[in-house]
Amino acid sequence: MSLAPRAVLVHRTTEYEELVAHHGTHGQAAFFLASRGRDIEEVAERHHRTRRALAEVTAAIPLTWRQSRVERADLDRFLFAPEDVVVVVGQDGLVANAAKYLAGQPVVGVDSDPGRNPGVLVRHRAGDAATLLPAALAAGTGVSELTMVEAVADDTQRLVALNEIYLGAAGHQTARYRLGLGGDGGAAEAQASSGVLVGTGTGATGWLRSVWQERGGGLRLPGPTEDRLLWYVREAWPSPATGTSLVAGELAAGGRLSLTVESERLVAFGDGIESDAVELTWGQRVSVGVCGERLRLVG
Repeated sequence: MSLAPRAVLVHRTTEYEELVAHHGTHGQAAFFLASRGRDIEEVAERHHRTRRALAEVTAAIPLTWRQSRVERADLDRFLFAPEDVVVVVGQDGLVANAAKYLAGQPVVGVDSDPGRNPGVLVRHRAGDAATLLPAALAAGTGVSELTMVEAVADDTQRLVALNEIYLGAAGHQTARYRLGLGGDGGAAEAQASSGVLVGTGTGATGWLRSVWQERGGGLRLPGPTEDRLLWYVREAWPSPATGTSLVAGELAAGGRLSLTVESERLVAFGDGIESDAVELTWGQRVSVGVCGERLRLVG
């Protein structure tokens, strides 16, 4: 007998909850913010909007379904199941935070604070949940298959991200490595830089776009569902031992960017989450390219 679907609500601790946890009481948190020219009522109202959205989505879950909740900080310890429908209630970035832990489950993005979020990934309102949740499992429901990026190290460590992967030194200091492209006959360039950024079409609305603009927009940005990535070397430093000829490019579906570490310690992390990084040491090799999995975003 097959299991009933499970709705997994992904959320994050609000700024108000963090303030009260740190200062002990609402009053102490209010005093702290007032000393810095801020009003706690504004922060508290955003908290209440988020909690109302969570309550409304929870009430919309079909009675025959199972349900669970997971906070952003616990995503790496939560076991998602094939029959899950993942409902992200919050900001666009929370969808990206959850994406790396999924394996094809449909994702419904619910904007908990309309007007403050761009709504690129959290495209729906809490009031739409009663219709969206059953439809997420129905054939013919509109689903966007968003391209993801992956990095695979030679010791089998693997990192997946929806927006971008950064490879470089912890703290964004000078990283030393050899960079090459798959199919280039093994040629590689020794480089010293502040890191390498490899991004998707979804990431083209964030960090990747800022680097793209700084470089003059010479390459065409990929679309969110396009099997193509852009990569940039940040602040490559020319010297007798290091070059700057490989600083930007595209990766098609079968293309790979190869990086061999020539520093004591480099890291690779995805979507800005430095606390969940892959650690690399001298001589290790990591390959970056289009991920075979997609984020299935409903609507």
